[in-house]
Amino acid sequence: MTLATGVGSHPGDDQRAYDEAVRLVLGELPELAYLPEVPGRGATASMTGRAMAVVAALGADLQPAGWRLTDGPGVDQRRARSLLAQDLDGLEEQAQGYAGVFKVQVAGPWTLAATVERPRGDKVLADHGARRDLAQALAEGLGDHVADVRRRLPGVERLVVQVDEPALAAVLAGRVPTASGFSRHRTVHAPEASQALEWVLRAVAEAGAEPWVHSCAGETPLDLLRGAGARGLSVDHAHLSARDHDEVATALEAGETVALGVVPSTDPADVPTDAQVTEALLRWLEMVGLDPEEVGERLVLTPSCGLAGASPAWAQRSLALLHEAATHLSG
Repeated sequence: MTLATGVGSHPGDDQRAYDEAVRLVLGELPELAYLPEVPGRGATASMTGRAMAVVAALGADLQPAGWRLTDGPGVDQRRARSLLAQDLDGLEEQAQGYAGVFKVQVAGPWTLAATVERPRGDKVLADHGARRDLAQALAEGLGDHVADVRRRLPGVERLVVQVDEPALAAVLAGRVPTASGFSRHRTVHAPEASQALEWVLRAVAEAGAEPWVHSCAGETPLDLLRGAGARGLSVDHAHLSARDHDEVATALEAGETVALGVVPSTDPADVPTDAQVTEALLRWLEMVGLDPEEVGERLVLTPSCGLAGASPAWAQRSLALLHEAATHLSG
C-alpha cells in the first residue's frame, strides 16, 4: 500500500495554528502522520530552533544574527525546549490510540552548521571542531527525543526520524556565505559530511527509529545519504536529475523508502486532480522500471517541500490530494 505524508512545516503564527495542524495531519494521514512544525510562531519554533531544543550538552541563545552557541543554555533555548514539550503534549492529547507509522523531523548537522554561529561569531561551519561537537550533540539529543516520542505514542510500532538537510548541497559546493557576505566558507569534503550524518543517523537507528534524510534542494548527493545510513530519502520529484532518478529507484529496489514530493508546497495557479497526480506517478514508475504493487508502502507521497508558505486551505487540500493519489496507487 502506497502511503502519504507531509514534509513537516505548516502555515500559521500562533498556538491555535499548531493545534489545527495536528488535527489536520491526524485526520488526513491516518497511516503516516507526523509532528507538525509551525515556524511562523517565531525563532524558537523554526527548524533551527527545534533542533537547538533537541541537542544535548551544548548551550545556545538567540542573537541579532540568529542562533549562537554559548557556554550554557540561554533563555531562548529554554523557551525552544518548553515549546517543543508543549507541542508534544498537544500531540499526545490528540493522538491517543494512534497506531500508524509516525514521523518527527529535525534539522541535520550540516544545515545546523551552516545556520548556527560559534561563540566568537561566524558560522559553526568555519570550525572543524565546532561542527563535530554540534553533530555529536545532535546525535546524543536525538536518542532522548525518540524515547520521549515513543513514551507519548505507545501504539506506534514504526517511528521515523526525518533529518532535514536543505543546506547540504551548498555546504559541499562551498556556497555558504561567511558572516561578512563577501566570501564563502570552504567546501566540506564528502567523507567528513558523511561521517557527521552517520553519527546522527546511527543514533536514530540505535534508539529504535527509522532514519530518513530530506532535502528539497537540487544537487543533494543521494548516494552519500544512503551510504551514511539513511533508510529513507525524501526528495522533490521536480528537482531530480537523471542520476537521482536512478538512485531513488535503486533505493526502492533495495527495500528502502522514498518519499517523493509530487504536489506543490504553495498554492498553485492550477490545482491538480488526484487522477493527474496518480497518472504522473505511474508514468514515473514506468520510466524507472518499477511496479507499483511491488514498491508498496516503500513509496511515500509528499508535497514538494514544507507547507509553511501555503494557505491553510491549500495545506489541507494538498494532504487530502496525496492521500487520494496514494489510495489509487494502492488499488
